[in-house]
Amino acid sequence: MTDLLLFGPPGAGKGTQAKFLIELLGIPQISTGDMMRAERKSGSELGRKFDEYMSAGKLVPDGLVLDLIEKRLTQEDAKNGAIFDGYPRTVAQAEALDQLLAKLGRRIDRVVSLEVPLEAIVGRVTGRRVCLECGQTYHVRYTPPPENGECISCGGTKIVQRSDDTEEVVRKRYEEYKAKTEPVLAHYEAKGVVKAVRGVGSLEEITERIKEAIGVE
Repeated sequence: MTDLLLFGPPGAGKGTQAKFLIELLGIPQISTGDMMRAERKSGSELGRKFDEYMSAGKLVPDGLVLDLIEKRLTQEDAKNGAIFDGYPRTVAQAEALDQLLAKLGRRIDRVVSLEVPLEAIVGRVTGRRVCLECGQTYHVRYTPPPENGECISCGGTKIVQRSDDTEEVVRKRYEEYKAKTEPVLAHYEAKGVVKAVRGVGSLEEITERIKEAIGVE
């Protein structure tokens, strides 16, 4: 069983690396944002509770998020482990997640901390372009959108820079991360499960460093 936490500032590449690890380890990604959106769409009782908070622009209480995580971890594909991406964001959430995992006879086995300088993150995020039709992402420097303006995945023509992919927003998010989320790392360092990985280089190079950090071929 492997419960893995991908850690790092917004734009460090956690979501991108999670996609590789899903295939490599055969365990699902736990992305609370995606899960909350799916739960709202399903119309479940939990989804309706999320909707009340999210529609009003309020933060969803940690207790409800934990209920959702517990529901997900008890599904068949997540019984042998999961990849946590973007959660926990605070020390209180980390402590609550520890308790939930302990109840299930599990724990966070490894925290991979992707270390990326702020300037590199600014370059990554401000160059990102997204297809509004299917979510395919591009980067003006590394993987530019096709010259004909048509998405390679769906053929759509709405490839845009998202409003929150600006330098101002990136720097503000980074400051929030340093103040509120970075202390989570100390929580796991005290348990001896953190491995720092340099998150700069090609996708393949970074994936290889992560594989080494978690001890898989």
